[in-house]
Amino acid sequence: MSALSSKKLLIAAAGGVALSIAVGTGVASADPLIDTTCTYPQVVAALNSENPVLAEKLNGNPLAAAMVGNFLSAPPSERAQLVQEYQATSWGQKYFGQMAAIAGTCNNY
Repeated sequence: MSALSSKKLLIAAAGGVALSIAVGTGVASADPLIDTTCTYPQVVAALNSENPVLAEKLNGNPLAAAMVGNFLSAPPSERAQLVQEYQATSWGQKYFGQMAAIAGTCNNY
């Protein structure tokens, strides 16, 4: 795999996981992604249980893990901007669809 492909995979995994916390497609004031109270360990536990393939990508990639952690620790105003950036990419759209269910379950972990 080329360095560029690896970087795209890292960004896609991080964006996908971050986007997966939400249900829906728009950024709104009550968006579950923007307002999530899930912690990084909860998101990882939900992924491990519900989407082991994507969890493996995240767990095997320190950059992607850091991006997800940064997203979760960001204030809502920054999260809203990140969501818009991720949704504007084809990889963000791809992973968002796979992972949207996490928003409804990550607080259970």
